[in-house]
Amino acid sequence: MVVVIRPRRVATSAVVVASALALSACGSAGPEPSGGESSGELSVWFPGTNQTEIDLVTEQIVPAFEEETGATVEVTFLDWGDMSTKLNAAFAGGTAPDVFGHGPAALADFVANERVEPLTEYVDRLSAEDQDDLADAMSGGQVNGTQFLIPLSLQGSLLVYNADDFVEAGLDPANPPATWEDVYDVASDLTVRDASGTIVRSGLLLPSQPIGRQQTFAFLLHSAGGQQLTDDGAEAAFASDEGQRALDYFTQLFSGSDAVSAGLGADYSNAPTAQQPLVLGTASITLLSPNSMQQVVTAYPELDLRVMMPPKFEGADDGHALGGAGPGLMINADSAEKDLAWQFIQYMISPDTGAEYTQGIGAIPARASAASTPYVQDNPVLQAFVEAAPLYVTNPNVPGWVQVRDTMDKYIEQALNETTSARDALDRAAADVDKILEANR
Repeated sequence: MVVVIRPRRVATSAVVVASALALSACGSAGPEPSGGESSGELSVWFPGTNQTEIDLVTEQIVPAFEEETGATVEVTFLDWGDMSTKLNAAFAGGTAPDVFGHGPAALADFVANERVEPLTEYVDRLSAEDQDDLADAMSGGQVNGTQFLIPLSLQGSLLVYNADDFVEAGLDPANPPATWEDVYDVASDLTVRDASGTIVRSGLLLPSQPIGRQQTFAFLLHSAGGQQLTDDGAEAAFASDEGQRALDYFTQLFSGSDAVSAGLGADYSNAPTAQQPLVLGTASITLLSPNSMQQVVTAYPELDLRVMMPPKFEGADDGHALGGAGPGLMINADSAEKDLAWQFIQYMISPDTGAEYTQGIGAIPARASAASTPYVQDNPVLQAFVEAAPLYVTNPNVPGWVQVRDTMDKYIEQALNETTSARDALDRAAADVDKILEANR
């Protein structure tokens, strides 16, 4: 699906420059114009086709930016699955947008192929207050210390549970488990089977669909004290005792007479709100993003849903969740409108617009100061996700990461389906991942 919002006006470059000087986003307006006359026109691609986000960006944020700068912005929204393919085709044809959004997973590949503009100089000209406020988010948009992507929000998925199910099973919903071992024991008590022994309510349901498998494994791996790659990003580090512990745990959820999860491979993460397992009563604990949880809470206020802080494995120091920098914006290295492109990005991360955007889509704010705003303080769901922010860990920003992730996912699937052992799957995955990393150095 492609949604294109056509421009409504064309401004003269004089108006654009004059208005840009008055732009009241955050900090200074960035580096001085690099020379040449601006057309005043900007093309921007956003990933995703969520109608709420489309309406917010195209009907409120972009018109306000155009009014303030005199620029004309053409916005295109693309399905996540089509984004990389269409970007590659546009780069090859010389028609890539001035600004485009993507998740951090593909960032290092864009950098390695010289597709994106370094933004450190622009970021350095923001006020010290803005830089501090955005620091947690900004780090996820860097490759080798250089800023290339500006995150628009933070992201992270946490365990969400139905308190009524806990009470029904004789458990205390005010005292959720703190270790993965205890989570499993609680999930066993929560699991419901029919007369034939088939699970009709999973005690614990973690994402096991393509890509979701790798994300769940990473979630468990870090909570066991492991990591996906070595510190320098040069080699796989997941084929470890911690990795085996994490993958064995993941596999155990779906297999054997002690299984606590049904629906291996099913994609509940992207299901409509009405089809979420917590809504249908087919799971008692699931892993959800703040956006998804808020949608469920809004639509079904009668459900007593609560958030669990990331558990750790016994013996590990801390529990962790996969998260950190969310999708953000980059500037095309070939754009003739880099200064105007930065002004648009700067506008998107300004305190007012950033708050409007994250509140509108139900996301975790990129700014640390947002923790004290009514948006967070009046929302117990967001409070929990913001509280967990120090425990979020990101996927590595290294060239070839998408291929690495997909390779890991393939072998994790084999272990989950018990066609190979966890140790063998991890060893074979690590060998393939090392080849990918070597080829991309």
